[in-house]
Amino acid sequence: MWLARKIEPEQGRRLEQLSLDGIGVVMEGRRFYPKGPLLAHVLGFSGMDGQGLEGLERRYDSHLHGEKRVTVLQRDALGRTVFPKGLAEQAPTPGHALTLTVDEVIQYIAEKELEEAVTHTHAKSGIIIAMDPQSGAILAMAVSPRFDPNVVAALTPDRWRNRALTDTYEPGSTMKAMLAAAALEEKVMTPDSLVFGENGQMVIANTTIHDHDKLGWMTFSEVIQKSSNIGAAKTGMALGEQRLYRYLQAFGFGQRTEIDLPGEVNGLLKVPKDWGRRSLASISMGQEVGVTPIQMVSAIAALANGGVMMKPYVVSEVRDQKGRVLKEVLPQVKRRVVSSDTARAMTTMLEGVVTNGTGAKGAIPGFRVAGKTGTAQKIDPRTGAYSSTQFVGSFVGYVPAESPRLAMIVVLDEPQGEAWGGAVAAPVFRRVGEQVLNYLGVSRDDTVKIALAMKDH
Repeated sequence: MWLARKIEPEQGRRLEQLSLDGIGVVMEGRRFYPKGPLLAHVLGFSGMDGQGLEGLERRYDSHLHGEKRVTVLQRDALGRTVFPKGLAEQAPTPGHALTLTVDEVIQYIAEKELEEAVTHTHAKSGIIIAMDPQSGAILAMAVSPRFDPNVVAALTPDRWRNRALTDTYEPGSTMKAMLAAAALEEKVMTPDSLVFGENGQMVIANTTIHDHDKLGWMTFSEVIQKSSNIGAAKTGMALGEQRLYRYLQAFGFGQRTEIDLPGEVNGLLKVPKDWGRRSLASISMGQEVGVTPIQMVSAIAALANGGVMMKPYVVSEVRDQKGRVLKEVLPQVKRRVVSSDTARAMTTMLEGVVTNGTGAKGAIPGFRVAGKTGTAQKIDPRTGAYSSTQFVGSFVGYVPAESPRLAMIVVLDEPQGEAWGGAVAAPVFRRVGEQVLNYLGVSRDDTVKIALAMKDH
């Protein structure tokens, strides 16, 4: 039986020197993470006996663990364990090696910029996911606050859970990108369709919907650029409950992305029969629906990929100890969500968000950026109503817009002070995107237009 485990080496040496009957010291190995907090929420960690408890350690435990060593011992007449001379010992079989899609440099950039943003805005937490939209490969997945997987005993699960997969939030105006794609695909709108903004307020089901400005007539492109709630509500009503629900499902909301990491949740997308009188308008604005960051970045990546959604993944290969490939993970198409024509039109509209609308602070000099801002009120658990002080600010997009290499989402939970997604999340997208594109060697286009930002709702 064990009296103590994982004691300090010096304690072990002292015990051995005592030569106590029936008490011995056995050396054990343990997992060590040389990079510390880097990629910790993806890697996870293992337990005392080496079993994977979180992250990739848990998901691929059967591959990583290897086979245990078997040692045959004997007991003497008094029942004491003895080690006979010439004892044959079976060496343990090493576990398999995983090759990840995550790029260490991109991961470092994402974590560094996210930590600075969370600190600067005094947010509770933050998330960045960077994806290759053409393959679904995850290039970076950063969560703040970070943790060191070498030292987890004193931490609570709240610290090590991968919020990119486990935490749902109301997306707010980022959902308008998917709404707009559905409207274009169903031909209830064109980019040039005119929508009246009701001078900034409209009553639906005894509730007044507001816009940030007294907006009048707008093109549908301007509805998205200006992030008009009223324009979004009217678009949703033009689509109708069933069509909107069908497209949100097609974009992956209300279901797991099936990424190869544990802990992913479905999010929340109610079936139309459970919608209330205001639900059609609310969902069109990104309320009454709960999404995860991995769902939202997968959805925007589908638009970046010509309307085709790819399955996200983090492990590209599994190899044995001799380097032989046991499993190769290839890019997997999940489904076509919208036509390539709709995806191209959406790219143009989302570029307008950055050049002429709420996402100007997400602009990257020399690159065409397509993106959407979001600022969502959180529910106050004490009142059950939307809070006037607690927000989630986000920005989701892809770059270069004409030939995307990077799809990315930035989410900041409860930033203090100015909480607009265009003000707090878009600049993080810009800083990360610029560094990553430079690292990848993507050429700039110095004719790209930069604009001033406006607030988003």
